[in-house]
Amino acid sequence: MANRTITLPVIILIIQSVAAAYFVIDGVDDLLGQAKQGVDLEVVMECLVAFALLAGVVMGSRYVRAIHRELHRNEQSLARARGALSEHIALRFAEWDLSPGERDVALFALKGFEIADIARLRGAATGTVRSQLSQIYAKAGVNSEAMLVSLFIEDLVEIDAG
Repeated sequence: MANRTITLPVIILIIQSVAAAYFVIDGVDDLLGQAKQGVDLEVVMECLVAFALLAGVVMGSRYVRAIHRELHRNEQSLARARGALSEHIALRFAEWDLSPGERDVALFALKGFEIADIARLRGAATGTVRSQLSQIYAKAGVNSEAMLVSLFIEDLVEIDAG
């Protein structure tokens, strides 16, 4: 994901680098060509603009690198969080002694799927899914999908009481 996000800014930096190199070389060449007869304001301005463009390229490349590093860190943090949540869910399901079918239904419920969608995805009747959800709720000690979800949120979110 980070590589796709960073591609356009890198392409723009490459184009800017080529333009900056061209204008710096052209400006220095003009400056050297006029050195014997006196430098005019237009050449000085061209050189100033060329070096400003070059400075912008340097600053832009530093900014793009910083963004790339931040994206990479965020992706790593998200991957760790996903792994920890998956592990936590698996531990809770094992603690509740859910059957493989109940685990599937519980995961779909945690993801917010409707009963009809869970039944369709599992190739089961809606009555079967309702029955499995009831068994899951009983094993988890809750009586609704919202309460099931809240168990995981409570485990993951610390609330500062003071």
